[in-house]
Amino acid sequence: MRTYGTQATGIRTPIIHEGDDLPEVIVNSIMAYSKENSSPICDHDIIGITEAVVARAQGNYATTTQIAADIKNKFPSGPVGIVFPILSRNRFSILLKGIAAAVDQLYIQLSYPTDEVGNHIISIEQINDSGINPHKDVFSEQEFRKKFQDLRHKFTSIDYLELYRNLGNQAEIILANDPCEILNHTKNVIVADIHTRAQTKRRLLEHGAKSVFGLDEILTKSVENSGYNEKYGLLGSNKASEDKVKLFPHSCEIFVTKVQKLIHEHTGAKVEVLVYGDGAFKDPIGKIWELADPVVAPAFTDGLRGLPNELKLKYIADNEFADKRGKEAQEAIIERIRRKQENLIGKEETEGTTPRRIVDLIGSLCDLVSGSGDKGTPVILIKGYFDNYASE
Repeated sequence: MRTYGTQATGIRTPIIHEGDDLPEVIVNSIMAYSKENSSPICDHDIIGITEAVVARAQGNYATTTQIAADIKNKFPSGPVGIVFPILSRNRFSILLKGIAAAVDQLYIQLSYPTDEVGNHIISIEQINDSGINPHKDVFSEQEFRKKFQDLRHKFTSIDYLELYRNLGNQAEIILANDPCEILNHTKNVIVADIHTRAQTKRRLLEHGAKSVFGLDEILTKSVENSGYNEKYGLLGSNKASEDKVKLFPHSCEIFVTKVQKLIHEHTGAKVEVLVYGDGAFKDPIGKIWELADPVVAPAFTDGLRGLPNELKLKYIADNEFADKRGKEAQEAIIERIRRKQENLIGKEETEGTTPRRIVDLIGSLCDLVSGSGDKGTPVILIKGYFDNYASE
């Protein structure tokens, strides 16, 4: 029996710039790794490419001026409210500058004690000790500060209420967990939450909102020569400079297909390819969700569809083969895997396996391997992911 299973390797590439032939850069980098390490590319290997370099190669950027222009198109006059933005200099502060530049009066409604992805304004313990009912109690910034003096974020030491208020011309902060509270201030609303945005939009419209747009509906096409994302708009964007953001990449389905085709031309192997963003997991200490992008993977090839169909080895070993040891147990388990059903959903022998889409699991793995700093490995090569204990 071989002694290794799934292997995930970060692949270094040249620095990617706008206009680069990214599929060619990726394939050249993969082939250089393969030659250097005597590691042939095989069928069912997986290549993950971080969304950041795809967007950079596309030149998919937008300035605060371009964001403001689209906001002005959608809200020609009157005060505008923003509900449930996340607390992030990287993810939201530049968007806020663009939005604020387009309106005369801005109301910013924050959820509390945390934003959607778990960044704390205050701790849950502070809420519990205060006697506040977060399901119905509403606060102005001044009222909130009277109850909680230190609102600096635990890790960044940023006071996000102060930061967001100062970024917006005539901006006012509201703290409330019912999105309809914003309608007491304005009927024109930008929905800034990510994964619950459809529900928030629906509730606002049902309760009398006049004009509602999500961040996913801003810059869905180019405005004044801006970048765009036809499906996600401003969602998934990151700070590029003090007046510009990098948007989530567009046309990714064409991109992954081209990379897959080029690898086949070079090696004869049929690999799977995905573009990945944030993983989908929660930090148990910081309590923050690693999923500020709208999806883990905006595009992937067909072989990455579906859910895992895996037995729980621990369950099998402890139940069906509890009386076997050593080579006898090994051979019995291998044979059990080889004759497993094609669809194991709901079976006891799968209990404890992870019920997530294959592409989301792989995207999370890629995100962890590439990191978010200076590793310089925007491409991940995964080998053996579809293997199991019975694979030769």
